Amino acid sequence: MLDPQLLRHDLEAVKVGLAHRGVAFDEAAYQLLESERRRVIQESELLKAARNKAAEEVAKLKRAGESADAIISQQREMGDQLKALEHAEKEADAAFRAFMALIPNLPDATVPVGSDEHGNVEIKRWGQLPVIEKPLDHVDLAVKLGILDLDRAAKLSGARFSVLMGWGAKLERALASFMLDRQSAAGYTEVIPPYLVNAESLYGTGQLPKFEPDLFRISSSVAGIATRQETGQDRVTYMTDWVRGSRFYVDVFANKKSYGTFRVENLALSPVPGGLTDAISKAYEDLGKPVNENLAQDLKFLRKALDESLELERQSSLYLIPTAEVPVTNLYRDEVLAFEQLPLRHCALTPCFRSEAGSHGRDTKGLIRQHQFHKVELVSFAAPEQAEAELERLTGNAEAILEELELPYRRVLLCTGDMGFSSRKTYDLEVWLPSQAGYREISSCSWFGDFQGRRANLKYKPSDAKVKATFLHTLNGSGLAVGRTWVAILENGQQPDGSIKIPKALVPYLGIDTIR
Repeated sequence: MLDPQLLRHDLEAVKVGLAHRGVAFDEAAYQLLESERRRVIQESELLKAARNKAAEEVAKLKRAGESADAIISQQREMGDQLKALEHAEKEADAAFRAFMALIPNLPDATVPVGSDEHGNVEIKRWGQLPVIEKPLDHVDLAVKLGILDLDRAAKLSGARFSVLMGWGAKLERALASFMLDRQSAAGYTEVIPPYLVNAESLYGTGQLPKFEPDLFRISSSVAGIATRQETGQDRVTYMTDWVRGSRFYVDVFANKKSYGTFRVENLALSPVPGGLTDAISKAYEDLGKPVNENLAQDLKFLRKALDESLELERQSSLYLIPTAEVPVTNLYRDEVLAFEQLPLRHCALTPCFRSEAGSHGRDTKGLIRQHQFHKVELVSFAAPEQAEAELERLTGNAEAILEELELPYRRVLLCTGDMGFSSRKTYDLEVWLPSQAGYREISSCSWFGDFQGRRANLKYKPSDAKVKATFLHTLNGSGLAVGRTWVAILENGQQPDGSIKIPKALVPYLGIDTIR
């Protein structure tokens, strides 16, 4: 999340930075939210000052032996008004935070301006490209070797899943162990985090609320009694029921009689589901109560009850992690680290789960774009003055894996229009795939500034005791994506007879130098 003070004091710079990312800043919406927030705060402060002055007047009158009843009555009214203003202030703050949560990070000054991947800048290349006559892709190689079965994976789970068999499975395991050993030796403390996380964790790293369609959510059915009237049997009762798969139902009862169950397509009840109005009207007619007034009140009540049920469902839901970045970054959420702990570095091997909602028709064959894959993630927490150097170090740690595995690659600095939502600066590492005669991403190494620090409330205490705790800078990158490394080894190591030559560094982990 951006620093709100930056918008208040240098809005033009924010608008320019966002424009470089291809994002139009909604200044009118911002000014409306900001003015409402200021209005409520100012009214609250004025009312508190008036209440304090009234308290002084009461004390003065009592010392003089005079009646203060009128002013005391005014104080009570002020107290009620303050409660309402406090509620309004919370609502204004929530609306402002919701607006800020959808604004991406601003690019660093060293990031090239561009609209898409064509604006990215190649920084370096490493390795000699293999000379392979008519190279096969990893799927054809693996299927012939009997180490990959996509058909049975589809039978089990559908498209974009795989089954690795025999040496294919062992190669995956060997790569993961090799990567973890190397990154541990490079100073990263290994972590095995949960693979299911709550919404707050995903909010902290920036996946929620904007990118929920990309996630797999494990939902639980949430049901609750929502009652507007509490007068014995003489009432209309509603049961709101959230069912897996984003469907709401409302049951209408009166005097133990059911008036129907209605599916809700729109939480605003606009339009009102067919039959629901008639059911509520009939229930009030049977109770002998006014229909129109009660109907309007009940629909307003139901909108609030449905919204609360949805929030309860979201809070009780867990999500499959899209990357270890999410649980590892949130390890220190709402904590204050000591400066002496920084930079703090972790690595983690986890499965990653992604719906690939926006990738229809892309990389449908093989292991390049899967719903489930393994990845070794590198995560660093740093003070602001350490962060830029830490990005170079982390990227170098990822590159070292590729170099030990003798895989040709290049480093690319992403332009403003191609960076991720939370990123301030990103390097992509792209490995050479002979079958595609090109480079494909295998690692993305990013510096987020204090963007995630603000969202997840990650702080550190500077060594100077006079300086208060401030937000951490976070960084992460793949070290590496195991499946794509598996692909690169097959394609770059393919031999004329269809066998696969294993990189020397990996032989001790796999136990053989060739897969036949």
